Amino acid sequence: MQRAVLGYLLLHANQVVPTSRILRALWDGQPPLTARKMVQNAVSAIRRMLAAGSDSSAMLLTHPPGYRLQVDPDAVDIHHFRRLVDQGRTALAAGSLGRGTSLLREALALWHGRALADLVERGTSWSELVAMENERLLALEDCFDAELECGRHREITPELEVLTESEPLRERLCMQFMLALYRSGRQADALTVYRRTRAALVDDLGIEPGRELQRLQHMILEHDMSIQAPMLVA
Repeated sequence: MQRAVLGYLLLHANQVVPTSRILRALWDGQPPLTARKMVQNAVSAIRRMLAAGSDSSAMLLTHPPGYRLQVDPDAVDIHHFRRLVDQGRTALAAGSLGRGTSLLREALALWHGRALADLVERGTSWSELVAMENERLLALEDCFDAELECGRHREITPELEVLTESEPLRERLCMQFMLALYRSGRQADALTVYRRTRAALVDDLGIEPGRELQRLQHMILEHDMSIQAPMLVA
């Protein structure tokens, strides 16, 4: 209970989170009669923990209609991650591929599995966690685009293979994997990835692949020169 309350407050650090919202999150909209007291007990325990810790700036404040966890944003990984991702994307937009990729990789290195994985394993399902996972995947996709532009298709192929297995419906990842395989001289494997992704989209969502993914398949079939690996200058 303490970890769940703390985790939810950290997801909304430095914001007032109403108690009613905490109750809905922790019990999926069906809190028991003792739920409010359980949250109060957890808050008291978290305050004792913070008081005994080394970071005196972190405080859990009662702020009607709920609580506010006051903490340095950079002490929370997700805020540190977002700042690095923003810096990385800014560098990429300015044409600094090396620096942009490095910053994105630094941001992604903060992740060690899914956010609040222990709570998720126990059945916790919060929209905030889904959104955070999507942020991570978007940052990865931006990083892969930059690395493909840098000619690092062979280096990222193993990582893309794992990700497309776990995220079979993300067409952008599929396109990146297909492109990495094709540029590595593996045209047949790239087309196999397309067929696998199309089957997943049709079976799970009842839709055909998007226009960009279909176009990439045709370009691979035709050995279109525009999708060849970039020429790198030493």
